[in-house]
Amino acid sequence: MSSLFRGEEMQLCQIYFKSEVAYSCVSQLGEMGIVQFKDLNENVNAFQRKFVNEVRRCEEIERKLRYIEKEAVKEEVELDEADQTCDAPKPKDMITLEAKIDQLEHDLVEVNTNKDALRKNYLELIELKHILVKATQFFEEADNFSIYNRPETHEYETEDEHVTLLMSERNRSPFAIGFLAGIMNRDKVSSFELMLWRFCRGNVFLKTADLTELVEDVTTNTLQAKTVFIIFFQGEQLKNKCKKICDGFKATIYPCPETLKERREMLNGVSMRLDELKTVLDQSLNLRRSILVNAAQSIKTWFAQVHKMKAIYHTLNMFSHDQKSIIAECWAPKSEINRIREILDLETKKIDMNFQTIVHFITSKEAPPTFNRVDKFTSGFQNIVNAYGVPSYREINPTPFYAITFPFLFGVMFGDAGHGLLMLLAAGYLIKKENYLKKAIKGNEIFELFFGGRYIMFLMAVFSIYAGFLYNDFFSKSTNIFGSKWKVTLGKDFPFEDIQQFTLNPDPYANETYKMYSGTPYPFGIDPVWQLATNKITFTNGLKMKFSVIIGIMQMVFGLVIGLKNHLFFRRKISILFEFIPQIIFISLIFVYLCLMIFIKWIKYAGTDDKLTGACAPNILLELINMFFLKDGTVTVVDGEKKYDECKRLYPGQHHIQMVFVIVAVMCVPVMLFTKPLLKLREHNKRIKYGSRFRGHVNPLSVNGHSSDEDDKHDKAERMGHTSNSVIDLEDDADLENEEHFEFGEVFVEQTIHTIEYFLGCVSHTASYLRLWALSLAHAELSEVLWTMLFKMGLNMAPPVGAFVMFFIFSAWGVITIGILCVMEGLSAFLHALRLHWVEFQSKFYKGEGYEFMPFSFEKILNEAELAE
Repeated sequence: MSSLFRGEEMQLCQIYFKSEVAYSCVSQLGEMGIVQFKDLNENVNAFQRKFVNEVRRCEEIERKLRYIEKEAVKEEVELDEADQTCDAPKPKDMITLEAKIDQLEHDLVEVNTNKDALRKNYLELIELKHILVKATQFFEEADNFSIYNRPETHEYETEDEHVTLLMSERNRSPFAIGFLAGIMNRDKVSSFELMLWRFCRGNVFLKTADLTELVEDVTTNTLQAKTVFIIFFQGEQLKNKCKKICDGFKATIYPCPETLKERREMLNGVSMRLDELKTVLDQSLNLRRSILVNAAQSIKTWFAQVHKMKAIYHTLNMFSHDQKSIIAECWAPKSEINRIREILDLETKKIDMNFQTIVHFITSKEAPPTFNRVDKFTSGFQNIVNAYGVPSYREINPTPFYAITFPFLFGVMFGDAGHGLLMLLAAGYLIKKENYLKKAIKGNEIFELFFGGRYIMFLMAVFSIYAGFLYNDFFSKSTNIFGSKWKVTLGKDFPFEDIQQFTLNPDPYANETYKMYSGTPYPFGIDPVWQLATNKITFTNGLKMKFSVIIGIMQMVFGLVIGLKNHLFFRRKISILFEFIPQIIFISLIFVYLCLMIFIKWIKYAGTDDKLTGACAPNILLELINMFFLKDGTVTVVDGEKKYDECKRLYPGQHHIQMVFVIVAVMCVPVMLFTKPLLKLREHNKRIKYGSRFRGHVNPLSVNGHSSDEDDKHDKAERMGHTSNSVIDLEDDADLENEEHFEFGEVFVEQTIHTIEYFLGCVSHTASYLRLWALSLAHAELSEVLWTMLFKMGLNMAPPVGAFVMFFIFSAWGVITIGILCVMEGLSAFLHALRLHWVEFQSKFYKGEGYEFMPFSFEKILNEAELAE
């Protein structure tokens, strides 16, 4: 929790590796995931670094693994999950792994090549078979037609005198008749026929026959509707034209014998060849599947190993190299230093017992990264904070406070127990099924966003239910759980028909005839009697508006207290004296006093018959305005005479106390505006005057060139919990730190902006918290209007029709409730709660100028690689 509250204390380390152990040491640090390495070769081109060839080898192995994985997915082979505990392979094991994957890819490529060749041959033979069958049918039909129409012959004519169509035409024509047989897509036949007619000038005859079954295309491997065609022509010139036209339409031409006997012999040969190819093709597919099944057991693990190996070489490229050793610089949590040393010593002794890996602490003016340890519950809130800005080093992290205040403000705006219950069910489902959903929604950014905020949704739903019971709203209806504290005590002779509205008597001390209020409030939340009141909105508006102001001022004051904790931790005395104190005095004397007046008004005025009734209670807003103008709100001028209304006085001496409050609050502005810049200017001039005479002087008693003062400062820092490399300057006041460049004008302008922003922001931020009331009102009214427009309409119908209509009304009500009141209104309340935290709350203490700690972690690298896939 302390790490989440203020972030881990970081240490900049310099590690000296021996070249032989660097790989294994980096591998173990990657498994730990607690070290962020610095790039010591920023000016070196990526292609000129030492391990660029190893990185290329890893990328080549990744390419081969992706090819194998793609083939396995195409074959619908299930891939086994990766062994996340596998270690990165040693450099010598990389050769074995690379050879194994190379052989696997070679076998798979060879099998795929043979399979594709066999499949292409098989599909071509199928098309040829269709052509031979259709051609035989066509020629038989033509022969039968010629036999049926030729003149009668003598009985002595032998069978040898029977001639075919082509043979008879050849005998009668000086030009030989030829033909081309082929197959093409059915949707191109009409254009193909028209093209033949035009280019051949009608001198060809085209016969087509559609195939009844779909045929797999040779080039695209897709099932297509095809047509067999035969073109008859005379002469070589027409033959060449027909071939070119066939090529243009991507029609495939196959050889077709002229005689029936040759066609039948070819058809038998094709059928036998198809059977043989079918057997060989099945064996090839079985071999391919067996190779992929064996590879599927290890391919994910190989991917993980190669990713780790590649990450190690990328990291080694960031180090400084010489002939015998490797030097690395890294940021690491100070609490993990001993653990890092143990791991490095253990890995070093496995290879060389006489060598020890050295971890050396170095100082730097560079700001350390911010490391906040989070889990699956706090990670969602931390992402919200980081979206505004990563906390500065050792700055208080708002995430622990977000876990309560963020869903609470959401609940104030979304306060409905029914709608909160629906959200609670949705969040509970996401939490219960998180292990399954984490894999199922991978790649879907919208669902991943909701899934990542499942615990935020859960808390928002809980606080929405709480606020719903506080407002006594359950789908816009009130519940009478504890029994109303109001009752109507009127006689039977009361003329109810003569009135439309009746005001209940709020006096708890009235006699039993007119006593309508018991004198004790409803145990929790708003009394359900207000659901029937015509002035319900007026009452709830006043209540919610005042609560919004109180909540907002409490949160802003809490932000200032957190800022004080930061000032104390960083030892900023000037910021405490001349920033925090004027700020807290100003907000206390004006806005905390405003809250105090609200509580006094609630306590002092009641619904009794004495003089202090609610009718004469002062308006708090007018009291605040009179306070700024130094006016007495109890004084009214009538005909030049001052009259005092003591009923409107909240407490004795109110006017004089308010005058003092305003004067002191106004005096805080120049204190905050001028004091800090002037003190910085005075310190800067003092350093210019006295600092030069000590510049370059080294104490002879210092160690490693550091003065004894610096050593004392270092020891002091260690006692306070700071690191020597921290950006915090441990002078008597951290605000008066050494600055190489100091411009009084810049410092004064910055302080002026900060002063104006704070004092004007107190007013605007207080008004901004009224959005809590506004969104709560809008949500309640939308819910009530939806109920009135839909349910009330169905309930007023006669029973037979109403029962049928209520089914559709309830469906429409459910869709609108979930889609608009839960999703859209929930998103609106979420965004407004986000704005209140980012602007109104965090502006009081939070800078967010840090950068996130990005450790070298195999777990993170593998998760990113999995998401990229």
